Amino acid sequence: MDLSQKGDGGALLWDQSHLQHDAISTKTYGFWLYMLGDIMIFASLFAAYIVLSYPVNTAGGPTPGDVMHPVMAFWNTLLICTSALSYGYAMVALKTGHRRGVLAGLAGAGLLGLGFLAVEGLDLASLIQHGATAERSGFLSAFFTLVMAHGVHMVFGLIWIAVMAVQVERDGFTETVVYRLLNLKIFWFFQAFIWISIFSFVYLTGVM
Repeated sequence: MDLSQKGDGGALLWDQSHLQHDAISTKTYGFWLYMLGDIMIFASLFAAYIVLSYPVNTAGGPTPGDVMHPVMAFWNTLLICTSALSYGYAMVALKTGHRRGVLAGLAGAGLLGLGFLAVEGLDLASLIQHGATAERSGFLSAFFTLVMAHGVHMVFGLIWIAVMAVQVERDGFTETVVYRLLNLKIFWFFQAFIWISIFSFVYLTGVM
């Protein structure tokens, strides 16, 4: 069912019928249920990190204060928040049926997400180069697991963004494309929230 097809820009002719609204809402609700499982995974990882970040679990190796680079983490926070803002612009463009605006917002979110992963990769590579590897201690195992779990989610999100850009360009704003964009919004904003939590409770707390 095509919700938008008009000219080059594709002015949004979104049929607000009750059935269509229910179909999209139901699928979005189902994705929220999936996200609850993701929330539980990260809650467990945060709990493990909190327990294993005590000095007794560093095995005489680097402590949180030794491995935390809050400046790099701050730049990553700016990158991921700006990426979420760019995706928000895509959602505004979706409401007005501006296809190019949606594509521009997705492209901005994706490029900023790639920048985030690049900075994070450099940070982790620097730690490994200086001997602060995941197997060095319980603390480092918990730290790498938490940060890399978020990184894997970011990679998945970037692939999803690329797929949605292709579908928007090819299919316009069909019902399927719209609900997938809405679900991706939930997922991408969640990654920004998780990183802000990592920055606050891992990096900032670690250097105090």
